[in-house]
Amino acid sequence: MNARLLPLRSVPELARRRRDPVSKQALAEAAPIVDAVRTGGEAALREYAERFGDVRPEGGAGAPLFYDRAALREALARLPAGDRARLERVAERIRGFAEAQYRALCPVAVSVPGGVAEHQIAPVERAGCYAPGGRYPLPSSVLMTAVTARVAGVRDVWVASPKPQALSLAAAAMAGADGLLAAGGAHAIAALAYGAGPIAPRDIIVGPGNRYVTAAKQLVAGAVAIDMLAGPSELTVFADDGADPGTVAADLLAQAEHDPDAVPVLVALDPRLPDRVETELTRQLRDLPSAAIARAALANGGVIVVASLDEGIAACDAIAPEHLQLELRDAAAVAPRLGHYGALFVGAGAAEVLGDYGAGPNHVLPTGGTARSTGGLSVYTFLRVRTWLRIDDPAAARPLLEDAVWFGRAEGLEAHARAVERRLLEEPDRMARPARGFPTP
Repeated sequence: MNARLLPLRSVPELARRRRDPVSKQALAEAAPIVDAVRTGGEAALREYAERFGDVRPEGGAGAPLFYDRAALREALARLPAGDRARLERVAERIRGFAEAQYRALCPVAVSVPGGVAEHQIAPVERAGCYAPGGRYPLPSSVLMTAVTARVAGVRDVWVASPKPQALSLAAAAMAGADGLLAAGGAHAIAALAYGAGPIAPRDIIVGPGNRYVTAAKQLVAGAVAIDMLAGPSELTVFADDGADPGTVAADLLAQAEHDPDAVPVLVALDPRLPDRVETELTRQLRDLPSAAIARAALANGGVIVVASLDEGIAACDAIAPEHLQLELRDAAAVAPRLGHYGALFVGAGAAEVLGDYGAGPNHVLPTGGTARSTGGLSVYTFLRVRTWLRIDDPAAARPLLEDAVWFGRAEGLEAHARAVERRLLEEPDRMARPARGFPTP
């Protein structure tokens, strides 16, 4: 008997298969590249870009290493009208969702003894947005990252993507990027982190990439912020006996063709569904151009058969997948009961691929079970919550000051206590001078 395309698995087996997104080998290979670009700047970046085939040697007839705004706008202008219209629609949906997220934030002001404490929300100044360009160029990731950064208010946005096609260049223009680095891998991440040529060092680097991109993001984290360390893509489909086997198979294959390391999983309430899906997988693979990649990914995933809805919910939460798709009769009722996923797709009509291609929510999502502790890329990724304190009435602030003196001495930090005591002893009029440049409550 032939082995199943989608093997039968147990929940513990799949949960244990979570892998560190950064292997020791990838770190070892990425580290010298990152260090070389950190110390050597544009010259080292160009050397690696030429070595890995991103660009031809300088002075040749190849594509440039850097594209400025004018070059990006030119690529957008050359795009066929139909392609441009679709790009605009997708960008607008991403922008609209991000703007709605931004509007959900608000400043906060809280009265404290003698004054006010507040938080304000401000974007980072410079963002680097990585979009894969290897096996499958992903202009959708250009929009997902750069549009969201601009909505957050980021002033300076650069995209990095190796061998960018016309659509990726146009997407960067549509997103309002300041430029595009035509390089990938660890050297591109290092250039974004430390600066190279026209690229100033970034404050944050976001976006999906291969194992070397992810390793480089780990290496530069600390020098810059990063969104997450994402591993191979994942989809779990939770389906009952009302699900169409052909649709389930198509959804699993759509995820499987990303990468041979992708993890497509079926959680089946109907014990007959796995065999029906298996038949459909066999049929649909026959003429799928990416069949070899998809087959490898299917073997990496699996099927879990559950006896009840509660058991299925527990299985999905244990896996905590990047994408979770509900093909259930009562999907809307089940959705609120699920606790751990990167993005949720409720009902057979809400195909995971619609999330990939700009329904609105972002497609840069946590993998490897990290959805238990973090969410996906959003406008919030590019924002900082900053706090400030102002004391207007020193007399009213006395309880606050006295508590601070007590805490300083309780912790053995005498200078802390003395710094506050000075304010207890100083003239009230001097203490009450307004702090210029800060709003009054």
